[in-house]
Amino acid sequence: MKIALTCPASLPATQFGGILFLGIHIAKHLSNDGHNLTIYTSDLDFANNASTFNKKLPSQEKIGNFLIKRTHVWFSTFLFYVNPGMYKQMLNDDLDIIHAIGIRSFQAFIAALVSKRKNIPLVISDQGGLTTHPNLKESSFIKRILIEFQKPLIKFIIGQASKIVVANDYEKKIFQNFCNESKIIIIKNGIDLDILSSTKVNFKSKYNINQEYILFLGRFDKIKGIDTLIESINIIKSKIDQSKIKFLLMGVDFGFESKMIKMIKNYDLENIIKIIKNPPRDDVIGAYRESKFLVYPSRWELSPLTPLEGFAFKKTVISSTAHGIPSTIQHNKNCILVEPENPIQLSESILELITNEKKCVDLGNSGYDLVIKQCNSENMAKQTLETYQQIIKESSSKTY
Repeated sequence: MKIALTCPASLPATQFGGILFLGIHIAKHLSNDGHNLTIYTSDLDFANNASTFNKKLPSQEKIGNFLIKRTHVWFSTFLFYVNPGMYKQMLNDDLDIIHAIGIRSFQAFIAALVSKRKNIPLVISDQGGLTTHPNLKESSFIKRILIEFQKPLIKFIIGQASKIVVANDYEKKIFQNFCNESKIIIIKNGIDLDILSSTKVNFKSKYNINQEYILFLGRFDKIKGIDTLIESINIIKSKIDQSKIKFLLMGVDFGFESKMIKMIKNYDLENIIKIIKNPPRDDVIGAYRESKFLVYPSRWELSPLTPLEGFAFKKTVISSTAHGIPSTIQHNKNCILVEPENPIQLSESILELITNEKKCVDLGNSGYDLVIKQCNSENMAKQTLETYQQIIKESSSKTY
């Protein structure tokens, strides 16, 4: 099968996060199974931001058994990357099916245009909270203009799609406002279990960490609840042995880094909090492997991959009850969920896992079972391929 995936960003821009990895995981598994798979994307480069584009990145690059085709971004506003050259690339290629990831993206619009012009079935996945992301309401005047501009594009993309893949019931309810339920299929997000056998980095040694540490991994963005985490650390700083426990904030700047650093200084937390900016992927995996547990107190998530990657290393997580998180991980089964923006609850839960070693281990083991049995990229890719095959079969029957 000749499969096209579109995404706003792909390798090497790992700082872009979840939807990039979902595309890579699908591409890896299906190309390894013998399918001809190409990711069409922008030339976003690896950096401590989401706006560094690099014309020097190869326009075509083979990664394992799949191909990445990049075109240069003419201009961007927020995460809307305009790379018109992608249209000609896709138009000239022979494709059986197109799968667009990230519906608000320019790349999804191009995918829908090519689908319509060449009569190729289109599958779409969003992963971005089509109507529920806080930034849609708490945004600048310019971003509100972009949101209005995107509305007819989104309507066109959804209308052109043969199937909409959602990660859970929470996301399904969002799309039921746009289309018939029969158009929607749930495929749970999954992580690549190959991270368990990836190159081992002596992480603590590399970053001169001599204590156990509690890990936050993600964008330095207020949406991720970093301010709530810092407030909770301030609450408990006198209740923990700072010579034995450290908090590690690891990620890339999405607009909150300077405020985050200012908060840490104002609360006098420099000795208990360590910041690592723009870490390479091997170091991220090393951080999971050597952490005590994760803290991920987001104000919004649809179906987060970070807790699942922690689970792969038998590390539990304290997260929040916001939006799609409870549809992905389960309170007191494999994690602890607290109210978003509640530093008191969060601080109490951190202390609980520090002092209750058995609960910390048991929750981590339960999370490990979840990703081994269900939430892994092999299962996700298998179900995605079955969806492609069914759509192509139905499309062929309509043709004849």
